[in-house]
Amino acid sequence: MRPTNGDTPSTNGATLSLRDVVKTYVMGADTVHALRGVSLDIHRNEYVAVMGPSGSGKSTLMNVVGCLDVPTSGTYALEGQMVATMSEYQLADIRNQRIGFVFQTFNLIPRANIFHNVELPLIYAGIARARRRERVERAIERVGLSDRVKHKPNELSGGQRQRVAIARALVGNPSIILADEPTGNLDSKTGDEIMSLLDELHAAGQTIILVTHEDYIAEHAHRSIRLRDGMIESDELMSHRTG
Repeated sequence: MRPTNGDTPSTNGATLSLRDVVKTYVMGADTVHALRGVSLDIHRNEYVAVMGPSGSGKSTLMNVVGCLDVPTSGTYALEGQMVATMSEYQLADIRNQRIGFVFQTFNLIPRANIFHNVELPLIYAGIARARRRERVERAIERVGLSDRVKHKPNELSGGQRQRVAIARALVGNPSIILADEPTGNLDSKTGDEIMSLLDELHAAGQTIILVTHEDYIAEHAHRSIRLRDGMIESDELMSHRTG
């Protein structure tokens, strides 16, 4: 297990740090304890797989890390900044530029072409048109779809659509990519291609946090965190890598 030290989250040098994070939801007369005191550090250029059975807290942890939800108690620091002190505007900025999201269901706009789908985060960020074009073209090139920029999502295969989603995640030059079951809607061969792309991005310096329930997908990561009942059951370096 990788131990976490006693440093405060704002001074330990990690890209993200959680300390004693608890998340509870009140649902009618019931209280759901989704996270029960989670502490972990993830550093720049780590490749981490988050695993666990249904109801283990994986999605809640990713929502907290992605600033889509806030802890009930405990602390979360992203690049040395305490998330709890941020305004809604600052949180939106983090979600738009500093964290790139890749979802199982792609979440593309059907009527927009590939260029516009990838460009949207930069429009929301107020980036000038000329700079947007340069960054979008570079992101699309990185995922190997430069010849598809005018196509719409329904004109692409599932694997190509996921590549578009990855380009959209990359376009803001994020500190972290959060990939939530990125191969869940793909066949095995296409899923392998997407994982190869994530491997390439990690080799180029990208920090990646991957949520998966598949062991063979998790083997692409360098570190595996397993959750159970809202707590970290194990946190280990992987003993081998896929080729």
